[in-house]
Amino acid sequence: MYATERQEQIERQLQTDGRVSVVELARLFDVTTETVRRDLDQLEAAGALRRVHGGAVSSDRGSTAESPLAERQQRHGVAKAAIGRRAAAALGERFRGSVFFDAGTTTAAVAAQLAPRLSSDQIEVVTHAISLADILSAAPGAGLTLVGGRVRGVTGAAVGADTVRAIEGMRPDVAFVGVNGVSAGFGLSTPDPEEAAVKRAIVRSARRVIVVADAEKLGPELLVGFASLSDIDVLVTDAQPDAELAAALADADVEVWHA
Repeated sequence: MYATERQEQIERQLQTDGRVSVVELARLFDVTTETVRRDLDQLEAAGALRRVHGGAVSSDRGSTAESPLAERQQRHGVAKAAIGRRAAAALGERFRGSVFFDAGTTTAAVAAQLAPRLSSDQIEVVTHAISLADILSAAPGAGLTLVGGRVRGVTGAAVGADTVRAIEGMRPDVAFVGVNGVSAGFGLSTPDPEEAAVKRAIVRSARRVIVVADAEKLGPELLVGFASLSDIDVLVTDAQPDAELAAALADADVEVWHA
């Protein structure tokens, strides 16, 4: 296979998966890792991708890249629905207590699965996301608290010091947390410092933390870290983490549930 053919295939894989691995590409093309690195260097010089440790990501996936909510709602819908169904199993039929829903389209998928089941007046649901509050308001019996603050248009979620303080004064039994990146070395991360502060408060406040993340989120490291892997209890995802991340999750005693 010529270099141009390999590079075209690499670009196609980036469009599909958002990330490529040097080792996996070398195995796929039956070439050395040095050859793959030269291909990635040429593609980076052409602006087609951005090199990261162990491989490359799409050029539009920098550490501060953040897609609008409406755009994210159209991506990976099947995977997010499957994650939502799997994560919903964390609350048994007889669950009584409090649940915090972080902002995000994957946490929204969990909320959509759980809302019809939250029928007891002994359940209190909390969120700081406007779109999730709309979903959760359909719960037939549960109480609903919407945490206020300044709303970021890109996520439709309240942020800021008042939001963080309100969350720090809570102790939910379970929290479903969204994330932009999960990596072995950097842990959980997101592009915006204010969003990170809110997520950090949720993780620290909850008795049990369940992170929901589709395959695209496994590996990337965004600008702001908000939790280490040891801070979470469960990761629900639709993909098998690579060897490095899988080992780090095991070392941190994180349960990995596959949708």
